[in-house]
Amino acid sequence: MSDVITVAAAKLAAKLASFDGVAKFVITGEGAIMVDSDGVRVGDDPADVTLTASAEVFQAMLEGNMNPTTAFMTGKLSVDGSMGLAMQLGAALA
Repeated sequence: MSDVITVAAAKLAAKLASFDGVAKFVITGEGAIMVDSDGVRVGDDPADVTLTASAEVFQAMLEGNMNPTTAFMTGKLSVDGSMGLAMQLGAALA
């Protein structure tokens, strides 16, 4: 498991204790993080919504330096699956 994934999972866990649904954050070239009602964990399971971006974009979103909606609108963040759940996650990360 990559250090980038480990650090991102810890930062994500600090922002999201749990989530009503199943979401997957894919950090390109590094791996994936799952968020569900049990919390945040490293994994690559099926999800209701998958958000994909580079390590730099995820780091900027987690640190509050990039708005998730802006990242999506500018093509830096891709969303596959439930847009409603993606919007909930975006609000929690903003």
